[in-house]
Amino acid sequence: MKNIKHLHSPTCGCKNEKGEPLFVTAPSKETQDALDYCEKHLEKELKNLIKLVKIPSVSLAGFDENDVKLSAEATAELLREAGLENVELLELGKGIHPYVYGEWLHKPGAPTLLLYAHHDVQPPGREEKWKSNPFIPVEKDGRLYGRGTADDKAGIIAHTAAISSYLKTAGELPVNVKVLIEGEEEIGSNNLAAFVRKHKDKLRADGIIVTDCANVDSGIPSITTALRGLVAVDIEVEALDHPVHSGLWGGILPDPVFALTKILSTLCDEYGNIAIKGINDKVKALTEEERENFAHLKMENIARGATGLLNGLPFTAQEKDFAEKLWRQPSLSINAIQSGSRKLVSNIIQDAAWARVSIRIVPNMKPQEILDILTKHIQSVCPQGFRLKIKPESSSNWWAIADPKEDVYQIAARSLEKGYGHTTQFIGCGASIPFVQPLSDEFGSIPAILVGVEDPYTNAHSENESLLLTDFKKSLFGQIHMLQDLAKFKKI
Repeated sequence: MKNIKHLHSPTCGCKNEKGEPLFVTAPSKETQDALDYCEKHLEKELKNLIKLVKIPSVSLAGFDENDVKLSAEATAELLREAGLENVELLELGKGIHPYVYGEWLHKPGAPTLLLYAHHDVQPPGREEKWKSNPFIPVEKDGRLYGRGTADDKAGIIAHTAAISSYLKTAGELPVNVKVLIEGEEEIGSNNLAAFVRKHKDKLRADGIIVTDCANVDSGIPSITTALRGLVAVDIEVEALDHPVHSGLWGGILPDPVFALTKILSTLCDEYGNIAIKGINDKVKALTEEERENFAHLKMENIARGATGLLNGLPFTAQEKDFAEKLWRQPSLSINAIQSGSRKLVSNIIQDAAWARVSIRIVPNMKPQEILDILTKHIQSVCPQGFRLKIKPESSSNWWAIADPKEDVYQIAARSLEKGYGHTTQFIGCGASIPFVQPLSDEFGSIPAILVGVEDPYTNAHSENESLLLTDFKKSLFGQIHMLQDLAKFKKI
């Protein structure tokens, strides 16, 4: 795969605004000692990850919130073991899942980095589709299977392992760090704004490193430069106050399932393009440079292998448009549909039908505007007489960096290259991380470096989620290099 942007190397001769070489060619003695320590203790770090994965910290309503609390406590213990100070659980109130915080602030004059990951996970999904217990990690063919192995408990270990490797050898870090591990990212970070306001001084930093993203392919380090936002609604259509026998009443009663499917059929055309008037009006157009770079990306084989698309079933876009469709165009998904029970199905006419619909939004779309447009469209196409309920479920904005050529991102790219032994890619991401933009904006648009340990075959949010163990090791090494290399900036 070709690079999207020019990436500096030891021989390219590129310099920053001060005339200094951008590429840091060799690790310091302290960094080399940290790398050696990390390699020697990889098995321990893997055991730390397995310990976290065994805790079913599903943050979705209806699951045991005590498990999320246990996960926070286990994460706090890892932060303490790594050598962080003032470790604590930060809670906003009853029923709100806890954040975990720790810090090391003993490097005067060095920048302060806020290191982010999350300890909550998605529900396991369909038990019959898992090849192993989702909360009993199993290693097979070089991958560790289990819910949260990659998304995002490995991201926690990337931070703690790098910190521990320095503190257990040199006794200090190259930079100051504040570590924040969230407990409600998978449910939209709904309390994030209040959390940031309450703890603004505690979280203040010069830059952010987020380990909650994916690499473009296995073994290829990637920095995410843009995230799509997310707007989601629950739709419920009601016709009766209880289900009735289809043999007795079928033929004279309106069916809410048919009504719901009629609504859903109006949302997209046959190619998956959003068909709601006004949705695409404010989408930011690609520059010619972006269009050219995106067109060169070869993604079809990766996409087919990672998703398991059926043979003979074509994609809804041409390969030359994949990157634009995934990263810079809105997309609509029907995340779930329910009416009755598949396991307990009987010959009835349902009383109601429900679906969740979400739209991934991009620059320059506004979440509230899109929510309003979606809501009005659903209301306008609902068959007359049915009782319609529309409930906004989540809303988060898109995010994008101004220019990946900035020194801080190029330095981070070089750090990853040293950890992975492969050129870093600058990519977009079709997913959302609600945490990124609010915190970056709160502190004056500080840079946010988005990296991760997932690859296209991770199956995050689906059954049989897994972590490629060779990339796990490389991500730890990349993080160790990054802490050294970013220390050269007095203020990032």
